[in-house]
Amino acid sequence: MGVLSRLREDVAAAKLRDPAARSGLEIALLYPGLHAVWCHRVAHRLWGRGLRFPARALSQAARWLTGIEIHPGAVIGRRFFIDHGMGVVIGETAEVGDDVMLYHGVTLGGRQREGGKRHPTLHDGVAVGAGAKILGPVTIGAHTAVGANAVVTADAPADSVLVGVPAKPRARRTGEDTRSLLMAPEYSI
Repeated sequence: MGVLSRLREDVAAAKLRDPAARSGLEIALLYPGLHAVWCHRVAHRLWGRGLRFPARALSQAARWLTGIEIHPGAVIGRRFFIDHGMGVVIGETAEVGDDVMLYHGVTLGGRQREGGKRHPTLHDGVAVGAGAKILGPVTIGAHTAVGANAVVTADAPADSVLVGVPAKPRARRTGEDTRSLLMAPEYSI
């Protein structure tokens, strides 16, 4: 996929997920979550080529400009969208699938100092509510919704809903929509 096609795909994903989005131009120019992802793609490419200092410098500049910190070593899938974004932190060994959405204040962080896989893996279609913390080398199954301010420290199966501190998974109910789940008051803490 070419660069312009990828940029258009990102803008379309933001427009699909944000009911406040009015135009592609507004999204491309004014959405810090999108700018952070675009900078991450360049930084990740530099990181992969062994250019660690320039990669970290770019990621820190993006953090300063957007309030979103994505380590250049993190692997990010297609159509990833960060809504509002301020305070989002994504660690070095995090893996994020396609069509994932994060709200502001989300942390995909580590719990130990040893090397190796230290950060979460989010499969395709995961949505993470504002302020949620997903910590350690846990795996969150596809199409799971993580409620606002949940603290996740254990694996979760696909198609589940995670709420609480510590978060406990439950199966989705028939017809439950991810957007409505993340806005329901009973799923915030």
